[in-house]
Amino acid sequence: MSFASLNDDDGNEALAEINMIPLIDVMLVLLVIFIVTAPLLTHAVKVDLPKASSAPNLTKPDNVQVAIDGAGQVYWNGEIVAADVLDQRLRAAATLAPQPELHLRAERSTPYEKVAEVMSASARAGLTRIGFVTEPKAH
Repeated sequence: MSFASLNDDDGNEALAEINMIPLIDVMLVLLVIFIVTAPLLTHAVKVDLPKASSAPNLTKPDNVQVAIDGAGQVYWNGEIVAADVLDQRLRAAATLAPQPELHLRAERSTPYEKVAEVMSASARAGLTRIGFVTEPKAH
């Protein structure tokens, strides 16, 4: 096929442009094939599963209430205990499975030193879950 040109070349050079039309046609055909075959590739089997309701079986650990009054007296679940008895009970509680949570209640006037001693004793005994119990703030 001959095209008219303004220069005097004899036209024997190679054509340096790529013809994009056939490539676009092939791409569109492949696109249509993939659109048609994609829904056929899912191999899901529709099964009507039974319905059941259940609650998870969580074992809640017990909690130990340790209170410290303003004078520094320590209470184990409402019972006054001495420092050596407190250490024994903390070690015994740390060996239980699941390990109980230690709920620590301290009066506002309790010295921080006494609270730190109880926390340190419970950590030495191996208790890992210690929580502070407070009263909600009145608005």
